[in-house]
Amino acid sequence: MSSDDTYLNLVNGGFTGKVAKQFGLPQPAPLRRFAPGQPLLDGPVLVLGDDELADLLATDWALDVHRRPTPDLRYSAVVLGLTDLIHPSALSAPVMELAGVLKKLARGGRVVTVSRAASPEDAPSVAAARQGVDGFVRSIAKELRGGATANGLVLAADVPVTAPSVVGALRFFLSTRSAFVDGQLLAIDSSAGSLPSDWERPLEGRVAVVTGAARGIGESIAETLARDGAVVVAVDVPAAGEQLVAVANRVRGTALQLDVTAPDAGARLLEHTLQRHGRIDIVVHNAGITRDKLLANMTPEKWDAVLAVNIASQLAINEALLTSGDFTDAPRIVSLASTSGIAGNRGQANYAASKGGVIGMVRATAPLLAAFGGTANAVAPGFIETEMTARIPVVMRQVARRLNSLQQGGQPVDVAETVAFLASPAAGGIVGRVLRVCGQNLVGQ
Repeated sequence: MSSDDTYLNLVNGGFTGKVAKQFGLPQPAPLRRFAPGQPLLDGPVLVLGDDELADLLATDWALDVHRRPTPDLRYSAVVLGLTDLIHPSALSAPVMELAGVLKKLARGGRVVTVSRAASPEDAPSVAAARQGVDGFVRSIAKELRGGATANGLVLAADVPVTAPSVVGALRFFLSTRSAFVDGQLLAIDSSAGSLPSDWERPLEGRVAVVTGAARGIGESIAETLARDGAVVVAVDVPAAGEQLVAVANRVRGTALQLDVTAPDAGARLLEHTLQRHGRIDIVVHNAGITRDKLLANMTPEKWDAVLAVNIASQLAINEALLTSGDFTDAPRIVSLASTSGIAGNRGQANYAASKGGVIGMVRATAPLLAAFGGTANAVAPGFIETEMTARIPVVMRQVARRLNSLQQGGQPVDVAETVAFLASPAAGGIVGRVLRVCGQNLVGQ
């Protein structure tokens, strides 16, 4: 529960909670977030429509898997296999079976669908059925309450349900690591990637660079990557030096004071990381700024500064990485986009352009890493409780918190958990994609 969100605290109290319910006010549920040692699921999981998925969860993961609904049993999760859909009419039976158990979903429960991507070669009926899953998942995500979420995996035609990225993404969506990811369809593009020997420390032996690491989301990313086993190089501007060093010391990494817009930023980043740690495996482009103004009042200085930090610096650093010959061991690039770059936002034309640029960049960069088993992907946060959002006027902040299906703001760690997943070996089959961390914000897709 966020101590900053007074309303969230009040409506989950005894008397005030009853009053809120009586007046039909939003009642966001406190979200349960991941802690080391936490089990993947606390209770039984119901698997509908796919024997292979059921066997995976029961045998490899040792979960309490049920194949048929059991009266009076509450489920921690429901996994719905839809990989064989060839006509919209085939959705009816599995969807109605899911409908019959949604009221038995525990608080904070998970619904995850596993389906196939539609392709231009598909018959119209096949394409209709598979695209229909998209609307179905997004809709039920808006119906769930009590902190429950619904997400989907969309597999390419030749990707088996046992592929590393299917397994990794399914674990992510079922776990509390995905607490603020809701209503999202994540494409699994290939069978690339590998499963970690230790799911608690999937980044063991990897070296990760995080820009903008001195505070907020960047600080949380550094902490989460280190928790998952990575050696972290924390990067931020010299003005944040003292706080940056504190973060680096806390995660037992190293600090690099660096302006990412400097012409030699990529070379200096590589030099520091290779000299101190001998390798570079993961780069998280988190550094970013805002200079909000209505376009009619925008100045060239405000426009150029945002584009320089938020996208041009990433392009230049990526070019240094790709031409160095040192970024070749299943490398990962994870960039911070934004829902503003997807849906736009009033007064943020410069910011939205830069974040839309990030989405285009990872899409075009991903193929350049494929030969090395690498990926480039983006995470698009929605309203996240940070120092920046704390400066929003109180009423506007309260409204912004409620404009998603989970009816609350996310935490920096929600973004960090998603970055850590995309940086992991198991995400090798996710290529050039954007995963939103927005509680299913009610704007955009």
